[in-house]
Amino acid sequence: MSTVKEMVEVDVPVHAAYNQWTQFEEFPNFMEGVEEVRQIDDRHNHWTTKIGGVKREFDTEIVDQLPDERITWRSTSGDTRQKGMVRFERVDDTHTRVELVMDVEPTGAVEKAGDMTGVIDRRVKGDMKRFKQYIEQRGGETGAWRGRIRPEDAGPSL
Repeated sequence: MSTVKEMVEVDVPVHAAYNQWTQFEEFPNFMEGVEEVRQIDDRHNHWTTKIGGVKREFDTEIVDQLPDERITWRSTSGDTRQKGMVRFERVDDTHTRVELVMDVEPTGAVEKAGDMTGVIDRRVKGDMKRFKQYIEQRGGETGAWRGRIRPEDAGPSL
């Protein structure tokens, strides 16, 4: 399993950065290779990705979500195995540090080769830069979900 970390500072208040990140169906607007994210309910999402010509579908579950602080998730089905956390840290009234830490287990020859050559790391870094541009150019979030999800509410891990 590979760990990828990236941090960006965005020129919006912490609530705006957090609120935008909760709009999972907007992810294709700034995440390369993500074709669709369909939100099933407050905790579950279905993803369709196409990376290096390989199309994958998988489901994720949010296991911990605390408004303006963090969102933690894990994959629950499909060929893609990952888990991660995005944290939001207030820098000042108009700036937020957004840090993404993600563990990815590449499957298949294309993904394993991409991992060894740093493609996954570069993709995540690019996604975070595009998130920064996306939220700053909009000047605000496209929506918000401010609910709390606790780890003890999550189902058993894979």
